[in-house]
Amino acid sequence: MMSSDEDYSLVSDPELQRIQSDINKCKMQYEGIISDQKVLIEARETNLHFTKQFDQRAVTMRAALQAEEKKQEEVLEMEKRKITDLMEEQSRLKTEIQSMQQDIQKMEETNYSLRQQSDVSTAVPERKVVFKGQTSGWGDSSGFDIMARIVYPMEGGTALITFEDETVAQHILKMRDHEVQLDGNITLNVQALPVHLLVPSYVELDTQVCPQRVLVSNLPKMESEDRLLDKLEIYFSKRKNGGGEVEETDVLHDSGNVVITFLENHIAKGLTDEQDHEVKIDGEKKHKVKVTPFLNGKIADLQTRETVCQRSVLLTGIPAIMDQDSLQDLLEIHFQKTSNGGGEVDDIIYNPLGQHTLAVFEEDSSTEAQSQ
Repeated sequence: MMSSDEDYSLVSDPELQRIQSDINKCKMQYEGIISDQKVLIEARETNLHFTKQFDQRAVTMRAALQAEEKKQEEVLEMEKRKITDLMEEQSRLKTEIQSMQQDIQKMEETNYSLRQQSDVSTAVPERKVVFKGQTSGWGDSSGFDIMARIVYPMEGGTALITFEDETVAQHILKMRDHEVQLDGNITLNVQALPVHLLVPSYVELDTQVCPQRVLVSNLPKMESEDRLLDKLEIYFSKRKNGGGEVEETDVLHDSGNVVITFLENHIAKGLTDEQDHEVKIDGEKKHKVKVTPFLNGKIADLQTRETVCQRSVLLTGIPAIMDQDSLQDLLEIHFQKTSNGGGEVDDIIYNPLGQHTLAVFEEDSSTEAQSQ
């Protein structure tokens, strides 16, 4: 058995150096592999970190994208509903305009104030009468007025309010949104909108003296309208008074005159030639009435224009939260107060939800006046 010295002696120095050099190379390779492994581990951890961040960002972006898509769908659906509502509103307005135009065209009578015509005789020829909005003095006994009465259909949950001063109405329209304080600390939110109307701007009438009708004027005021008509029918049905069989009697409420229609054509001529007749109306006391020709007329040409009421305002969005009269009074009280931007109220009409009301606009010496 050899000793350790003998073992080393068996290896020459050059061989030992070569082995030592190989060992050193292996150590360096090992250390390089360890270093590369560490770099790879760090790179892998970095990649895993980035991958996790990318996954989280992808989840966030996917959720945001889904939320944006849902929002866009809601906006698109809302715009579709708006377009549908606008189309329905346009259709409703067209229908309303057509209805108002048909109402105007179907007017059978446009003469509401036939004045006393003492100098009109049956010799009046048939002719066209053109009305252009001009009026004559009361001394012109052959003239007459044509008053425009515009029927305005009111929707449920609205109110028409007319102010004495048009500047108040314009101020209310400019404010638009109004909060009306009701009983019990209840606040009613309403909107003020302008009132658009179609009014006649040009009227052409074909007129002729009616052979069966007469107009009786200068009548006394009586409590019973039927009694007055009965007295007139009794007088004008008698032959000795120049009359004949009466077919119908009608009161023109805007003027207080009476139209009498006879079955025979020649009766009207004889009565209008005499004009003044003394009729027993109240007991045995005789009252002098005037009988003048009745003019038949039809509209030959009618032109209209759109106008905006200067003193009237349409209030919308009124719920039926109390009885009609109470709510109408509270609305009038609110808009009469200057602190609320209002002023003196001339008239007001409230139409509750579920009801249909026709407001009639009549042109007077100042401006539009409304009545139910």
